[in-house]
Amino acid sequence: MLTVVAAAAIMSGIILTAYSADNGDESNTNVPEWVNQGMMMREACGGPRGRMRGGGGFGFIEVSDEFKENVINIAKADSDVQSLLSDGYNITQVRPIIKTVVEADGTVVTKATSAIVMLEKDTTSHATALVDIEEAKVTQIVILTRTVIDKS
Repeated sequence: MLTVVAAAAIMSGIILTAYSADNGDESNTNVPEWVNQGMMMREACGGPRGRMRGGGGFGFIEVSDEFKENVINIAKADSDVQSLLSDGYNITQVRPIIKTVVEADGTVVTKATSAIVMLEKDTTSHATALVDIEEAKVTQIVILTRTVIDKS
């Protein structure tokens, strides 16, 4: 799911950038409506590709300590996350993934169905654990390690 969302966000940015580069004028009257909607969304959200201002990267969403604790407990129950923690990683953030659904009758339901737990070891290794809150399990872990060779 996260990969699909990331791919869609990247493709939207590529399409908007490519269209703008081809035409040079974002106010062109020949712009397809879906491109204008994307540009309006960027402006409304306060930044490129829909990023909102303020709130530590979550826009204006406040995450309760109870939510964080629940997500962290689910992550810590996973054997691979336990291995990362015993290897020196520390949990640095919990980022909710919020799903909004418009029902058939027009009712809007918004719920944090999953979350990303950010882990860091020193300053060279970072990991993310995708936690499915409804299933109470970790569904994916991505580990990134940076190696710097200083030749000075």
